Amino acid sequence: MDAVDTAHLLVITFVIGITAEAITAALAAGKQRMDLFGVVALAALTALGGGTIRDMVLDTYPLTWVEQPVYLVIVVVTALVTVSLSFLMHYFRKVFLLADAVGLATFSVIGTQMALELGYGFVIACVASVVNGVSGGILRDLMSDRVPLVFSKELYATISIIATSIYMSLLAMGVGENWTIVITLVAAFVIRVIAMYFGLSLPVFEYQTEGESKNPRSSLHYQSTRRSLLRSRNRVSFDTSRYSLLSKLPGRKGKAQKKQRWVLPEDDPETDLEDNPS
Repeated sequence: MDAVDTAHLLVITFVIGITAEAITAALAAGKQRMDLFGVVALAALTALGGGTIRDMVLDTYPLTWVEQPVYLVIVVVTALVTVSLSFLMHYFRKVFLLADAVGLATFSVIGTQMALELGYGFVIACVASVVNGVSGGILRDLMSDRVPLVFSKELYATISIIATSIYMSLLAMGVGENWTIVITLVAAFVIRVIAMYFGLSLPVFEYQTEGESKNPRSSLHYQSTRRSLLRSRNRVSFDTSRYSLLSKLPGRKGKAQKKQRWVLPEDDPETDLEDNPS
């Protein structure tokens, strides 16, 4: 197989990968009600963020999308098209998952290649592969205010390590680089599809002390929102004397003015006892 052919193959699969990442990011931005700038920014972070972090870790400059701005243009156009055709996107969910699997395989191979070309060994090649493969998705999820899916769903980052292992093993066995690239791409893609189909994942670690329950109030987002409500609560009241209908009710005349005070669920002692049993 010709070296030019594999180079073109990597470019094609790379474009497929960043396109799929840009689409998922644009849809995530829509769920967060971001404006068009937010949609484009999140799409760029997701599609090109992994390669950017990889280049920074390996001290490789200029950055890939700076050297070849066409990739940034592809991401921006993809994000805007997704916004325009968002009503059709749910019909192509499986296609996006397959395209994402192609992207993961490609990102993993490119990260491994770059680390080896710079003279690094297996460990740094794995780091470059994982960073290139999963960093974009992590940035997308963090910007969307949720736990990154890569930390709790099907095998994803692990596949990048497997891809690096396959790539370096084939090279060590004397297989040509071009065939090594093709075999690694196919293997990583197939493993990702199998993981999605059967729901394969790493063991989940869960730690709770005795009597502790899962409580959404432990999240930083919840605590920040609660503090804001507490600060503004005392300023909010209803003056019932302003309502003529209420003032005409029997027994209302001559009574002192009453105010309705907002109460948060957390201020109810019964609620606290139920959520935090002693």
